[in-house]
Amino acid sequence: MKRVLQVMAVVFGTLSAAPAVGEDLVVDLSGTMVPITTGFVGSDLLLFGATEGAGDVVVVVRGTQGDERVRHKGKTAGIWINRDEMIFNGVPGFYSVAASRPLDEVLIAAEQFDNQIGSANLRLTARDPARARIEVEAFREALIRNKQRRGLYRTNVGKVLFIDNRLFRTSIHFPANVPVGTYVVDIYLAQGGRVISNKTTLLEVRKFGFEARVFDLAHRHSLIYGLLAILIAVVAGWFAGVVARER
Repeated sequence: MKRVLQVMAVVFGTLSAAPAVGEDLVVDLSGTMVPITTGFVGSDLLLFGATEGAGDVVVVVRGTQGDERVRHKGKTAGIWINRDEMIFNGVPGFYSVAASRPLDEVLIAAEQFDNQIGSANLRLTARDPARARIEVEAFREALIRNKQRRGLYRTNVGKVLFIDNRLFRTSIHFPANVPVGTYVVDIYLAQGGRVISNKTTLLEVRKFGFEARVFDLAHRHSLIYGLLAILIAVVAGWFAGVVARER
């Protein structure tokens, strides 16, 4: 809280001393790191800033991009099996949008599309370009639903609150299952339905302690991690059998 108040004072002082032609937008975060440690249940960061003049503010948070596989299941002889799948490239692991007013009142549709604001405007490219467009769209919608169900994509637009006509803030929530990596935070200043200024800042989501060592082992030494997992399962099964026999 002390850091937040100090930086907000600096932000306000910077704009107060700025000439008529200066920065339209000044922003900062209450922290640039989301540490994941034992017992992590989620975290919130505060983004705050100020505008030089009137306008609306939109904040978009995107997690590290990667490939995502989406599977379609169906029943065959009473058994659910994977019938089809599709891989999408450049999928953000996390996605969140907040705005000072309803999004359609802040930006015209073309501006939302150009800046990929809103999950419907994310450019998710199917790896197989030969698939029918309607089929790709169905898998794309399933991908977004899965992300929303896991809490990684917001289902609604969050609130950017103006403290007065210039100072604003919003809270960014990261769930317990948030993926690690470098996150991009884009802040847009809009007037008349169009973006007139924007800022970009970065933050890190990183594992620390035991979780970090397990994560590193699983990704850098997958064979060893797999063998250890099998060994732990075998030992656990043996121990459970011993306890059952003694009873």
